[in-house]
Amino acid sequence: MRGGPNRPALRPVDSVVVPDPEHGRVVVLRDPEGITEGSVCIPPPLVPIVARFTGERTCDEIARELSVELGGTVDVEVVERAAKALEQALFLDGPAYRAARDKVMAAFIESPTRPASHAGGAYLRDPVELEAYVQSKCLGKATGPARKANGTRMVALVSPHIDPWRGAVCYGQAYSALGQGLSPEADTFIVFGTSHAPMRQAFALCRKAFDTPFGPMPCDEEAIDRIAAAASFDVYADELNHKREHSIEFQVVFLKHLLGARPARIIPVLAGLGAQQATGRDPAEDAAAMRFIDAVRDLVSQRGRRAVVVAGADMAHVGPRFGDPRPFDARARARLSRKDQASLARAAEADVPGFWQDVVKDLDTRRVCGLAPIYSLLSTLPAGAQGDLLHYEQTVDADDGSIVSHAAIGFYA
Repeated sequence: MRGGPNRPALRPVDSVVVPDPEHGRVVVLRDPEGITEGSVCIPPPLVPIVARFTGERTCDEIARELSVELGGTVDVEVVERAAKALEQALFLDGPAYRAARDKVMAAFIESPTRPASHAGGAYLRDPVELEAYVQSKCLGKATGPARKANGTRMVALVSPHIDPWRGAVCYGQAYSALGQGLSPEADTFIVFGTSHAPMRQAFALCRKAFDTPFGPMPCDEEAIDRIAAAASFDVYADELNHKREHSIEFQVVFLKHLLGARPARIIPVLAGLGAQQATGRDPAEDAAAMRFIDAVRDLVSQRGRRAVVVAGADMAHVGPRFGDPRPFDARARARLSRKDQASLARAAEADVPGFWQDVVKDLDTRRVCGLAPIYSLLSTLPAGAQGDLLHYEQTVDADDGSIVSHAAIGFYA
């Protein structure tokens, strides 16, 4: 029986490889759902054990299998201790995790506001300090508009969702351009974000205001209800994923800074498209996914100059932190840049199927986590909208050379 008694099953969590002074490198497990705020470090000797926590083997079976594989005795008590520690830390599926999840979910549902989960960590909590940082380190680094004042307006924006410490310049390019190209009537912001936690459905709405250090950003309840009514699946089945997800939160912080007291509302949408990404199948072939996207496109069309679509989306994730054997050298980085920019060019041309196919063909190795939100944005663009690449950057980790690439694209009509 999968996941039954004594069959440890690691639930879906984030894992990254990080340097460690004692072990050289360790695997760190983090919880994208936000059921537990802590993380767990897995030293190298325990990695083969934890990798087998799939719910299909007992602890005894895991110990015997590893003993044969390693050519030495692996004590079942070592496996059991590892399982017990992960269970207590709420990283294993089971009664303890499910009870904690139910409690967290109930509190989240009851709250009218989605808290600023990453304030004080990924960005400054104090509004005065955050204002100064955004102005000087982000917007202050922008090199100017991609479009001259020729009557065009920005109808959509691809922005990074890397933390604002490392993505300051890219955020600056994105939101400086949005500020210059924003229609005076714009008051509806559909924000697609990457869901870093697995989702049961293709998309997840959140019917809550998003708090920020600059004050809360209300949601457009009427528009959200309209989209939910048009969908053929439960759009709130994965609502808890919004609790800790940063990809939308960071966009809302910059939007609130840009808009200030100007009346505006958001429609927060986490884009999963997990089944489609796993198979490579274009979401256009999925009736349920397209019914949701069509509802968003209809809203964009009806709101006209009032509507702006934003995607919080990074590009590649490569290097030792993400499972590659070594850092990228200059030649590999140049090759990555060419691949990324070929994908971004497809996006800027509003080539929806072309963008999907260009990214999905090497998704396992390039690990573009912004595929779903960018695809969703492209699918809801007004007819004739075309994009300008505002910025492209590879952020290199100082410790191990791992890279997260990200970009900003403005779409104009």
